[in-house]
Amino acid sequence: MGLLTIIKKVKAKEREIRLLMVGLDNAGKTTIVKRMNGEDISSISPTLGFNIKSMSFKGFTLNVWDVGGQKTLRSYWRNYYERTDGMIWVIDSADIRRLEDCRDELHKLLVEEKLAGASLLILANKQDISGALSPSEIEKVLQMEKFSSSRHWRILGCSAVTGDGLLDGFDWVVSDIASRIYLFD
Repeated sequence: MGLLTIIKKVKAKEREIRLLMVGLDNAGKTTIVKRMNGEDISSISPTLGFNIKSMSFKGFTLNVWDVGGQKTLRSYWRNYYERTDGMIWVIDSADIRRLEDCRDELHKLLVEEKLAGASLLILANKQDISGALSPSEIEKVLQMEKFSSSRHWRILGCSAVTGDGLLDGFDWVVSDIASRIYLFD
């Protein structure tokens, strides 16, 4: 029995998925996690370090690692890469002045060896704000065509405040991970 088969069998029993949620500061990562977990989102402060939330979703336990995105914290992101099944990159679609910084940070993540097999969901957050770029515009700015052959990824528009698009995003990332990792009898 090969190592991959053994890992799949172990994972099938656990039915746990580890998601790393990253992005620049003020993108809406914590708001998304709280919205998905049914928590109050009326007052959210910047994440200094990380938060871990476990939630049930479609028969899986999702362990979401919400990591702060301030410039001073980004060098520590690598401490959270181990055993990541999927990444959720959150972008503030209305923060046009920081899109290049956003692209550069995402590209640094996408070449990390420890994240090579992880599915990537890009949530183009704040679609409810006037002037926000559409997911297809953000895809171009992020130059995602470079990764089309090397990674499973998808970009979806959403609003952490209204909840629009969040279920679709989590549904895609969980389904993509499950199709590659879990055995279905």
